[in-house]
Amino acid sequence: MSHAIRAEGLVKRFGDMVALNGVDLEVPAGKVVGVLGPNGAGKTTALRILATLMRPDEGHATVGGHDVVKDPVRVRSLIGLTGQYASVDESLSGTENLVLLGRLLNMSKRDAKKRAAELIERFELTAAAARPIATFSGGMRRRLDLAASLVGRPQVLYLDEPTTGLDPHTRNEMWEVVRRLVADGSTVLLTTQYLEEADQLADRITVFDHGRVVAEGRPGELKRRVGGQILHVRPTLPADVDLVSRMLTELTGVVPARDENIGLLTVPAVDQMLVSAVVRKLDAAGIASDELGLRLPSLDEVFLALTGNTTDDKQDTTAERNVA
Repeated sequence: MSHAIRAEGLVKRFGDMVALNGVDLEVPAGKVVGVLGPNGAGKTTALRILATLMRPDEGHATVGGHDVVKDPVRVRSLIGLTGQYASVDESLSGTENLVLLGRLLNMSKRDAKKRAAELIERFELTAAAARPIATFSGGMRRRLDLAASLVGRPQVLYLDEPTTGLDPHTRNEMWEVVRRLVADGSTVLLTTQYLEEADQLADRITVFDHGRVVAEGRPGELKRRVGGQILHVRPTLPADVDLVSRMLTELTGVVPARDENIGLLTVPAVDQMLVSAVVRKLDAAGIASDELGLRLPSLDEVFLALTGNTTDDKQDTTAERNVA
């Protein structure tokens, strides 16, 4: 399988802080690789190196077979980048922004207008195309920002937390846009703190922590690696939650995790006969349940097990913030 991106031994320091400490990364052509990690883990630093915006202190990386340090101009011709915040000019209309970018990429005025029209239609912005960007909603701005990164028809697209700040509905729309891009043959490197986003979009996931790669694999592989299956039980009556929790502790030797909002109990299921044993105990005690079954760990649980952080942790480093 050919690789659109290959990085080996990337190291980047900011004073005494090591942002990247020997990172290896491979992104197969035509696939989506998600890069996960808490704030300050090195995700954005790695992305900036791969986008030729920053030089590594050690190691090397290629995009489309071209070295990001030795041949940055060629690399830039192959890539598109959408950052965490919209980078379009608010005083211009959607169409004017895209035409301007086309002209900056040495397109003729005719070709730039044609490409802008294609992208405006593709991203369903036709009705608002002539309006100033200042009047766009957050979701419309993000769609236009993604369209802007595609003006030059890049082979490789970098998406740095592309749905930051979007509501769930608009986030789903952006996911569908990314799926269509990949279906058309694009390669995508996605950094995100939304684990559901990585689960939905990524063919493979690489987990960063403290500047190192701590795990990589398909979403399902990572889930199985961290702890097998999870038993989840939600008693029908809230009054039964404590009793069911004690039953699960007796059966597994582990105090189950509890979601106080909905009364859901979860516990690792090492024994394949655990479900049958729980059903027998619930039946004997006359306890009804609205939910009972096995599942793989969520990516949230994988993330916590691998890094000791949740996606809500905001322990960022000054150096990483400065380059984010």
